[in-house]
Formats: sequence, structure tokens, C-alpha cells
Amino acid sequence: MDELDHQRFYASEQYLLPADEVETLRLNAQHRMAVKAFEGKLSLAPLNFKSGDRILESAAGTGIWALEFFEQNRNQGVLLDIECIDISDRQFPRNYPSNVHLSIHSVTELPIEWNGTFSYAHQRLLVSALNDTLWRKAISELFRVLTPGGWVELVEIEGEDLHYDIGPFSTKLQAIFRNVYVNNGHSGALAAYLPPLLKETGFVDVQLESRRLLVGKSGENGYRSDELGKFFSGLKRNVLNGAGFGFVQTGEEYEEIVQGSVSEWDANSDKAWVAIYTILARKP
Repeated sequence: MDELDHQRFYASEQYLLPADEVETLRLNAQHRMAVKAFEGKLSLAPLNFKSGDRILESAAGTGIWALEFFEQNRNQGVLLDIECIDISDRQFPRNYPSNVHLSIHSVTELPIEWNGTFSYAHQRLLVSALNDTLWRKAISELFRVLTPGGWVELVEIEGEDLHYDIGPFSTKLQAIFRNVYVNNGHSGALAAYLPPLLKETGFVDVQLESRRLLVGKSGENGYRSDELGKFFSGLKRNVLNGAGFGFVQTGEEYEEIVQGSVSEWDANSDKAWVAIYTILARKP
């Protein structure tokens, strides 16, 4: 790896993206984009909370969703107790309400004392983290810690049916991206994969809503080209670990492809797009 790669922090081998300040800024921008895509709603679940209800946010990252969700409910007179977990605390916020708790845990192995304690669980964007075995563990654990009648909401971006390829650079980048997922045993087709798994685990009322995030220079209709470029730059470790999959040999060559893709998206705004899904399910 080149010197720049050593400056980035990765929390695990399994999770493909970094957990550092650069990624924190990208995640917060992506949060705003995802909320906007779903008409400004932090949740699509049919929720009816009372003060004291416990909420779980899995893969909390920077905690931005939990903080906004807590504030939204507090403004409505409801004080929630929110447990935020992630495999790393590097991106946790420094200041947060006393009713919001931050801890290092994996959704694949939640504390046994959390059995049946959460009214609602929210998890976003683990497409770059879990393979089939881990997804099965995660869904089982989420089912276990929910109260009867509790909802789970999974927000994911499509990682298999891709539409980034609008020029030679982005076509090559899309092919590299597919290889990264296959090489790490990840399934990108979560819209097809997760609903049956939720039902198999015992969830009912499984629903899916999708939106299309367009890619362009302004990001008005979805992803800003350079923000999507930052996502792909974050995958450099895994591209190099895969010996470039026959497309590149060095980090510099990979970055040239990323930057070339950004230029193609800038010049052809809203031709490339990304699918984002919200999948809801209820524990009976």
C-alpha cells in the first residue's frame, strides 16, 4: 500500500470502509442524502413511542441518526432511551444527551441481557460489512432483542445491480467494485436477500420501499459525484488486497480511475444512479 493508505484507519478486515475523520464527514453527508431520499423522514416504520421506550441503533457510526431521532421525539414530548452500538468508537460523537448510550458491540453478538428490551431497532448500510453467515446472525440477534410487536428497519444501498457505468473510467470502477464484494464474500443484492431472511427468522409484515439516488455534480437529486468518489476511495485497501483484480497495480492507478469516474459523473449529471432501500419488519 502507498503512504496515504497507511494514514487511514480501518476498524476490521470484515468491514470494507474506514472509520476515521474523512469517513465521518462522508457518513454525515450520506445521512442527509438518505433522509432526503425518503422525504425527510428518519424512519418509515409505523411507530408509536412513549417516554422510556428503548431504541437500538446498530452500526451507529457517527451517531447522527440517533441524535436527530432522539431530538425529534423529544420535541414531541417523548424521551426515548437509545442504545447506539458499533464495532469501533472512533466516530462516536463527543457530546450527546444522557438518554443516548454509546458502546462497542457487534450486531452479530448482542448482550444477552438485552433480550426482548427494544421497541424498535434501526440499522443502516452494512452491505459492506456482512456476508451470509453474519447476516443470519445479525437478523437473529435483532429479532431476539426486540419486544413483541417491535419493528426493525434496515436501510441499505444496492451493491449488485449497479448503474455507475456511464464512461470508460466508471465502467472499470464498477467492475472493480463488484470484484471487491465477491472477494470478501459480501452479497450486494440485499433487496432480494433480506426480506426472505427476515421472514425465515420469524418476522412478519415485511415491507420494502426503494428510491433512486441520482449521481451528479450538485448532488441535488442524490449523491454528489465527489462524495461517491470518497466512498470508492475508501475501498482502496480492499482493491489492493485483491491485487487490483487485474485492473490496477497501485493505489495511484486506482485513484486515477476514481477521479476519472467523478469527472464522468460531473459531466453527465443524473445519468448514473444508486438504489437505496428501506426494509421494515415486525416481531410478532
